[in-house]
Amino acid sequence: MDVKDIFSYDWSYLLPEFIILGFATFLSLLDLFAGKRLGRQVIGWLSLAGVVLAAVFVFVNVNVLDKPYSYMADMIRIDDYGNAFKLLFLAGTAFAILLSLSYLKKGEVTHTGEYYYLMLTGLLGAMVMASSADLITLFVGLELLSLSSYVLVGLRKKSLQSNESAFKYVVSGGIATAVILFGMSYVYGLTGTTHIYEISFRLAEAGMAGYQFLVYMAFAFLAVGLAFKISAAPNHMWAPDVYQGAPTPVTAFLAVVSKAAGFSLVFRVLLISFFNVSNGTDRFFFQEASLYLGIMAAASMIIGNTMALRQTNVKRMMAYSGIAQAGYILVPFVPPTTLFFGEVIFYLFGYMLVSFGAFAVIMVVTREQGTEDLKGFAGLYHRSPVMAIAMSIFLLSLAGIPVTAGFFGKFYLFMGALAQENYWLAAIMIVTSVISYYYYFGIIRQMYMRQGTSEAPLAVPKGIWTLVLVLAILTVVFGAFPGLVTDYVQVHFNPSFDFGNMLPPNFQ
Repeated sequence: MDVKDIFSYDWSYLLPEFIILGFATFLSLLDLFAGKRLGRQVIGWLSLAGVVLAAVFVFVNVNVLDKPYSYMADMIRIDDYGNAFKLLFLAGTAFAILLSLSYLKKGEVTHTGEYYYLMLTGLLGAMVMASSADLITLFVGLELLSLSSYVLVGLRKKSLQSNESAFKYVVSGGIATAVILFGMSYVYGLTGTTHIYEISFRLAEAGMAGYQFLVYMAFAFLAVGLAFKISAAPNHMWAPDVYQGAPTPVTAFLAVVSKAAGFSLVFRVLLISFFNVSNGTDRFFFQEASLYLGIMAAASMIIGNTMALRQTNVKRMMAYSGIAQAGYILVPFVPPTTLFFGEVIFYLFGYMLVSFGAFAVIMVVTREQGTEDLKGFAGLYHRSPVMAIAMSIFLLSLAGIPVTAGFFGKFYLFMGALAQENYWLAAIMIVTSVISYYYYFGIIRQMYMRQGTSEAPLAVPKGIWTLVLVLAILTVVFGAFPGLVTDYVQVHFNPSFDFGNMLPPNFQ
């Protein structure tokens, strides 16, 4: 690419990424030169300001961008799909930073500056993943998010549990990365290109030329590798240990932002790349691939919910709950319809609200009680009624009880499965959701029906109290009026499913 071509692009569409990159760089230099002369909270608040500013420019892109815009031979693509996921990433990171402002006051993490700008670099990696239309940039974004997450998990350097979790995360993440690269090597060998939309057509040609088995192998390796990022079976076993050992705001960040980034890759890599592959009569993605993803979804729902029944550590329980949630979110891909995008976005949005709300309450309770055991929630209603009621709302939403955002999230997925005649998957959704009631209501039983070790009022920081209250209200509001989200997504985010004309007008 000629140097002159660089100046021919309208770089304003990449302002959100440039802002996050600029703030991460600036804050790292500020931390390096100012050091301890800065207050503990300064870098945190500046990080939050950068995230909010980036979100403003994403909204600007949503309003002014009427068709996909690509950079550098379509390696980066700005479109409705990427913008929708970026808003989820930015909102999730903002909530994680707000949790961190309270969490880091206790001094468990000594390098607070590193903590915040590593979270920003992880966010940047997720944003690059959402906008990647090429395997190279996609992998760069994936590794940027992964490497930042590995360090964040292990930042409690004096905690043996945190060190163990970080080590397990690095090892399992390295294996998952190797599996993804192995699948990508198959794809590149079959197509001779790393551009995802060109791969879609060339893989179809490779399949028709007699290389169907290799195409299927490539899909299997990519699906197994990406299962790591969304903590879905069969690559899910890292989640309980990592969730338990990581700082609680980092756990929430992994549960929402990292999981949402993984689902953005499921679309970019799996759906688009393999969409045109067929055996002459049936499309591969609507037959064999959908069956594979359906089995993955069913296994995640069954394993996540049944294993959660045995947990007494609340963060491990939330980890297995997250595995089950990944299974639910995979249901719209089996096979995808024109409505699956809105279903996935709404579910991820509702899951973001309840996850950060639940982890905020968990953070306050476990810190005061000195334990992450379920018994730490005993008598919470008598010590802090607002926290107990809010936690009840979050748990009811995760269980899919009306009227919460989680109910309509599962309802849309369930109706989509019925529309596609996936009755077996719909049945598993219902059965596993009923199973989940036991462990979700186990926490509620502790809060309302068990006597705590102390009757003193729960000390809740004002910032956490406000955040929990707002998230609880939003969970109920969007559960009562889900159209506020679904209508907005349908009007402002309409990703093109015209796979016969995938390349944007300015593709070079």
